[in-house]
Amino acid sequence: MTRVLVVDDQFLIRAGLAGLLDAAPGFEVVGEAADGEEAVRLAAETRPDVVLMDIRMPGVNGIEATERILAQAADRPPRVLVLTTFDLDEYVYGALRAGASGFLLKDSGPERLLAAVTAVDGGDALFAPSVTRRLVEAFARRQQPADTPPPPDLGVLTSREVQVLRLTARGLSNLEIADRLYISEATVKTHLNRTMSKLDLGSRAQAVVLAYETGLVTPGG
Repeated sequence: MTRVLVVDDQFLIRAGLAGLLDAAPGFEVVGEAADGEEAVRLAAETRPDVVLMDIRMPGVNGIEATERILAQAADRPPRVLVLTTFDLDEYVYGALRAGASGFLLKDSGPERLLAAVTAVDGGDALFAPSVTRRLVEAFARRQQPADTPPPPDLGVLTSREVQVLRLTARGLSNLEIADRLYISEATVKTHLNRTMSKLDLGSRAQAVVLAYETGLVTPGG
C-alpha cells in the first residue's frame, strides 16, 4: 500500500486527486493539504511514502515545503512528486534542486498519475525523463543568479560513472543505459548510486540538473 499526501491549494484539484487515489487499489490518501505550511505539518504526522506537491500556493510554496519535508524526515524521506502545468514554470526547476523526485503534469490522465506515484515510490526518481530533460534544458539556457553555489567537481567520478550520469541526464532509463553500455541494469543502478553519494545528491532529478549545470550535458546537444 502506497501512502500518499496530496497538496494543492485548489480544492477541486485536490479532491479529485485524492478521490482517484483512494478509489485505486494499492493506494491510501493519508492527508490533504491546501498550502505548504499544512503540508509540512501533515508530512511529519502521517509519514507518507509519496507527496503530490503543488508549487504555486499562498504562504509557503511547494519549493520551501519540499525542502522542509525532506529535511525533517527522520529515516526514509518521502518521495516528492511535483504537480505543475507545463508552462516551463521556473518554480519546478527550484523544486528539483530542492530534492523533488520528479514532476507530473496536471493534465495527465488517471493511469499516468497512478503510474507516476508507483514509479517514484519504487525509487524511479524521474517519472517522465524526456519531459524533465526538456524542462532542465530550458532553464540551463538561462543565466544562473550570482549567488548560486558552484556545482561539485565531477573529477571524483570514474569514467563509467560519468557515462551513466550523462545518459541519465539525456533521459534514458536504467534499462536503456544498460543496453547502451553493455552492462546489467543492476550495475547501472550501482554506478548511479555511487555517483549520487560522491556528489552528495538526494535524487536522480538533482543528478540531471547537475549534469547540465556542470556542462557535462548541454541543451540540445
